Amino acid sequence: MPIENLFSEFLGQNIVLLLLAVFIIVCIMAGVRIVPQSEKFVVERLGRLRSVLGPGINFIVPFLDRVRHKVSILERQLPSMNQDAITSDNVLVQVETSVFYRIIEPEKTVYRIRDVDGAISTTVAGIVRSEIGRMELDQVQANRSNLIEAVRTQVAQQVDDWGIEVTRAEILDVNLDQATREAMLQQLNAERARRAQVTEAEGQKRAVELQSDAELYAAEQDAKARRVLADAEAYATQVVAVAIAENGLEAAQYQVALKQVEALQKLGDGTGSQTVILPANALDAFANAFQMLKGRG
Repeated sequence: MPIENLFSEFLGQNIVLLLLAVFIIVCIMAGVRIVPQSEKFVVERLGRLRSVLGPGINFIVPFLDRVRHKVSILERQLPSMNQDAITSDNVLVQVETSVFYRIIEPEKTVYRIRDVDGAISTTVAGIVRSEIGRMELDQVQANRSNLIEAVRTQVAQQVDDWGIEVTRAEILDVNLDQATREAMLQQLNAERARRAQVTEAEGQKRAVELQSDAELYAAEQDAKARRVLADAEAYATQVVAVAIAENGLEAAQYQVALKQVEALQKLGDGTGSQTVILPANALDAFANAFQMLKGRG
């Protein structure tokens, strides 16, 4: 057929050009690598590390260079790990930890370590046991933030040669065995009872102090009252003495008679029926008092 003959003749004359075009297309496809933002490609040339391709369009030598490893650079979280540790006061604790990391130098990671997750887990377990072994149980519970920072720093130093960056290290929980928990509960109850007794004793002490202050204040006020009465009595005595000095014996007799009258009045100021005993000279006292008043008038 004419068409088949024309096609065969065309292929026969341009086969080399066609093969060359196919070769060029294959070389372009083999030499261009598009790397996603979340990955890095490790390129080898004849079995040796050639380069690390970052995100975007990259060119390699076809047939000589080969993308051997595609490494994700996203942050990763290791599964939660539980490891036993003994504190400095010989208490067995079980620590639950979690580590977050990401690969920043893939060429180190793929050529220096086989199992990254396993290596980090083993490193974290050793560091946690070492750090807890330097602390007492109370310090482990109270200084958890310091423990986390120490673990994160030491893990970062250990894995630096693997091209890994530790972003976070967390101590999720610190568990105790049942016997230790019961002992701590007894200690806690004893401490609460002691605090209650101390509080009660302090309250009683404060009550005694307040009572003493009240009694002292009452005594001071009573002393002040007595001092005022004494001053008044002294003033009255002074007035009487002045009157006696000015008027002689009559003033003294008048004062005595007046006291007798006041005493008789107090005897009569009672409620109900009562018997009042008057001295024999009571009427004379009234007479003397009125006579003196009459004489003064």
